[in-house]
Amino acid sequence: MNVERPVFPLTTHGLSRRRTVAAVLAVAPALLLGVRAQPVAVRQATPAQTEGPFYPLQLPADADADLLRNGRLVYRSGQAAWVEGQVIDLAGRPVKGAQVEIWQCDHAGHYHHPGDGDRADQRFQGFGKVVVAEDGHYRFRTIRPVAYSGRTPHIHVKVRLGSRELLTTQLYVAGDPGNPRDFLWRRLDERERAALTVPFVPGSDGLQATFPIIVAA
Repeated sequence: MNVERPVFPLTTHGLSRRRTVAAVLAVAPALLLGVRAQPVAVRQATPAQTEGPFYPLQLPADADADLLRNGRLVYRSGQAAWVEGQVIDLAGRPVKGAQVEIWQCDHAGHYHHPGDGDRADQRFQGFGKVVVAEDGHYRFRTIRPVAYSGRTPHIHVKVRLGSRELLTTQLYVAGDPGNPRDFLWRRLDERERAALTVPFVPGSDGLQATFPIIVAA
């Protein structure tokens, strides 16, 4: 004998609660997908530029981060300056183990290179390299770059990671009147100019310039 079970009507309160739970369960996957789909902020890499003709054919015996002291020789010409920054990847993480190199002409516009007649002041080291710190920081002691025939003041920069070359570019001086006449600087768009052109401001022990470097590591 089948006994018919009584059916109790849903109360308004119970129905409302069930609808709420069902709505949450229906939306939850979409919310989770939305969280997972949030894009990671990706930075734009520092623009690359030509190496130029004066990269050293042979690296000097003294190739540390102090370009104003070449062995026992001390360079006192030009405007002393500190150039520093941090090397990070596109996700903002320090590139541990990266090596930063810089090279530039002396205060008279000459490079340590046969192509420039090897006329550079021997007191000026002209080239330096340093392995970044754990946080990606690097620092060089050098001079504010100067202009020479056909070029606005600039410092050449190269970043390596082991055997890989991550970036070759050039650093320019903000506000220098020679920038608009320079054929390489003129080719840069507004964003690229902002990335490669930095101010050299007075500090306690010389000019200070901060040049952050972003690479696809």
